[in-house]
Amino acid sequence: MKRTAAKKRYTASDMRAVSNNPEWTESDLAKAKPFDEVFPGMRRGRGPNKAPTKKLVSLRLSPVVLEHFKASGRGWQSRIDETLLKAVKKAQKSV
Repeated sequence: MKRTAAKKRYTASDMRAVSNNPEWTESDLAKAKPFDEVFPGMRRGRGPNKAPTKKLVSLRLSPVVLEHFKASGRGWQSRIDETLLKAVKKAQKSV
């Protein structure tokens, strides 16, 4: 049987004891401004890649293939890409 670490449970009083930020009141919320208004021109998020190296596609795979790659953990999409690249290179060599 696999053992998992116990999750820490924090109470509201624990959070109040360590919090430096007071809870917002209705008047605080009424005075709040949108991000773009406070920081005009500042980009949010990562934005587009400068030179995208891959294309986003929708692909249907058999459940056996999907389970095989997902079973080895995170990065399964990259492993599928590596496997397909090897197959393409092998096919190009035989032509």
